[in-house]
Amino acid sequence: MSVAVLLEGICIVAKGSLFGFCIFVVLSLGHSVGGDWPQFLGLGGSSVSFETGLPSEWDATKNVVWKTPLPGPGTSSPIVVGNKIFLTGYGGYGIDQDEPGDQKNLKLHLLCIDRKTGQVVWDRWQKPNIPVTDYGGFLALHGYASSTPVADKKTVYAFFGKSGVFAFTFSGRMLWRASVGLKTHAWGSATSLLLHKNLLIVNASVESDALVALDRSTGKEVWRVDGIRDSWSTPAIVDLKNGRQELVVSLHDKVFGIEPNSGKRLWECEGVQDYVCPSVVAHDEVVFISGGRGAAVMMAIQAGGRGDVTKTHKLWELKKTPKVPTQLVHDGLLYWVNCRGIVMCVDAKTGEVFYEERLPKAGKVYASPVLADGMIYIVTRTKGIFVLASGPKFEQLARNELGDESVFNATPAVSDGKLLIRSDKYLYCIGK
Repeated sequence: MSVAVLLEGICIVAKGSLFGFCIFVVLSLGHSVGGDWPQFLGLGGSSVSFETGLPSEWDATKNVVWKTPLPGPGTSSPIVVGNKIFLTGYGGYGIDQDEPGDQKNLKLHLLCIDRKTGQVVWDRWQKPNIPVTDYGGFLALHGYASSTPVADKKTVYAFFGKSGVFAFTFSGRMLWRASVGLKTHAWGSATSLLLHKNLLIVNASVESDALVALDRSTGKEVWRVDGIRDSWSTPAIVDLKNGRQELVVSLHDKVFGIEPNSGKRLWECEGVQDYVCPSVVAHDEVVFISGGRGAAVMMAIQAGGRGDVTKTHKLWELKKTPKVPTQLVHDGLLYWVNCRGIVMCVDAKTGEVFYEERLPKAGKVYASPVLADGMIYIVTRTKGIFVLASGPKFEQLARNELGDESVFNATPAVSDGKLLIRSDKYLYCIGK
């Protein structure tokens, strides 16, 4: 979500005051403040919150504020606006790999949950556009609800691959449903949604090899950029110092900088020579791109160029990658964890490596790390949640388990001094 969207209400209330100016400065940094976490990886897709008072230790009962059963699994993250949490999931098909069931019984859920109590306020489910990809293989690692919703102050938007994009009011009334393509992939769909002014932006690489912008009020297509292939990466909006903004998307071989209001391609850079999963992360006019397998790479690119900027704007590159999780940047440091549980910290300006450490007995990691209150939270699939101290030296503070034997694939959210952690069975609110 662009900073401008969130400032619409704030500037009216606090216009001309020092308080209003301070809020503007903080939000323009792209970090989450207050209780809202309105999109994947929080405000601006930064994975960073300024909130304090979060716990470093918990278990099945200690520091668990509430625990809510979910109607089915999912790897999407919770988002928060005001006192409402929104979360997707699925059920009826694809729960057991040995006996997946019948696709006609598949249900795609969007839930609204009260942030303070954990009570489910409403659950709206839709039938999918079948046939979907058969449950099995790599798709079985994450299922049919992997795209994190996005919300403004009155509407929540959810994406379920070829089954389409949905818009609901906060009271649970559907406003519209739109298709962005009907193709499928053996690995399924996973990109999350992004808001920019009046637009809802969807990376529909799987569904139509395109980046699509929809009118957020009607669901009608406003512009489309074709040629987006092998990308499960969520794009990012980059705020430039000249007041302009760019939309950056990472795909196989390329990184595109796009004018977000029109879809006009502004620049391109040589990118990951393989498929791309980690989202684009933007900070101080620099975008951080990662992905690949044998062609693993982490790179920093200066935004704001024109034409082919491969030789002029690529700042540094490492032959390392988180592969699936997304990197985060804070206080001049770039952190990531790869899907084998190896954590890295490098200088965001130069790529100099400060540490590379394996989390003990972490197993697989598909969730992205988030940073709050000086701590980095890393959710593993089955081996608990690691808590690290931020900074250039590796320091493990804790490893916490919730006694939940289901899979944890989702990136946590930070809201009101608490962590929201989602497994295939429950949503947990963790706080002191």
